[in-house]
Amino acid sequence: MAGSLQGSAYFPSIEEKYGRPIAEWKGLIRSSPLTKHMELVSWLKAEHGLGHGHANALIAHTLAEDKAK
Repeated sequence: MAGSLQGSAYFPSIEEKYGRPIAEWKGLIRSSPLTKHMELVSWLKAEHGLGHGHANALIAHTLAEDKAK
């Protein structure tokens, strides 16, 4: 799995369950003033109703993507 970023296997179910495309979630994450992984996870759970696994997958993938830039 070296070629794929962590968490992306969850993306189809995230889009289906929460009704927003992954690009929109990434935009929300990147526009947040929060920067720490668990702060962002807690924020997605509290403000947007995501489950822990889905929030964690989105954050991990987005932060890894940004780090790779």
